[in-house]
Amino acid sequence: MDRRDTLRRLLATGAAGAGLVHAPLQAAGCRSESPAGTVALVELFTSEGCSSCPPADRWLSRVSAGDPARIAPLSLHVRYWDHIGWKDPFAQTAFGERQRWLTAAGGGRTVYTPGVYLAGREWRGWDDPVALERRLAELQRRPAGARIAIAVDGPADAPVLKVSAALAPGATARRPALYVALTRSGLQSAVDAGENRGATLRHDHVALRLDGPLALDAEGRAAYSAPLAATGGAPARFGVTAFVQDLADAGIVQAWSMALPARCVRAAA
Repeated sequence: MDRRDTLRRLLATGAAGAGLVHAPLQAAGCRSESPAGTVALVELFTSEGCSSCPPADRWLSRVSAGDPARIAPLSLHVRYWDHIGWKDPFAQTAFGERQRWLTAAGGGRTVYTPGVYLAGREWRGWDDPVALERRLAELQRRPAGARIAIAVDGPADAPVLKVSAALAPGATARRPALYVALTRSGLQSAVDAGENRGATLRHDHVALRLDGPLALDAEGRAAYSAPLAATGGAPARFGVTAFVQDLADAGIVQAWSMALPARCVRAAA
């Protein structure tokens, strides 16, 4: 099976387009809600074809594990390195387009990897722990502009992912929209070409898909629902990262991430 076949299996979805493989979910206890303070959406644009990306991949795994209540992590693999000899099996064209949009919204012109964007803006000091802590603390003190709830509902053999968002009173976002990403952690690749030839690369919070933007209605609300299609195999580490973004300036109103807990996952027969 080639790498593209592997990715297609990872992206196996139900009719509404957001799927889980390898792990049917039990509904009990699978619910999480964002806090009163603002959570930092941390987007890493990366590629297995880029020799400077593995340290950033490891950094995202480390900082998200150490601060899950303040960071909503998202690893977005881009295609624009594929031409040098290694096609990243997790890359999607849409992720490179998102990076270009974020860059332009912040006044930039050039995209590159690894590229880290914090709260919708490029964050060049991502490897400076003091600067990161200062920024996370600043965001946490800021009242969130929206509330986000993530839940898995329905029977164990037909689970449904449900995400809701509601603007907070006084929120100033002009064009708020909801995005929902299904992620997987613990992925790895043995790279046999390109700049990382001979390396085994490991990734967490890899976006299998990113759905949105879903515009909030006149009352400042949005709801997302999609079946979680599952197949047999060992349990995998899946998660959901959801965020409300102002399409007018790319600012993040609120973000939240939920690792689908072990009590909600069991292997298929």
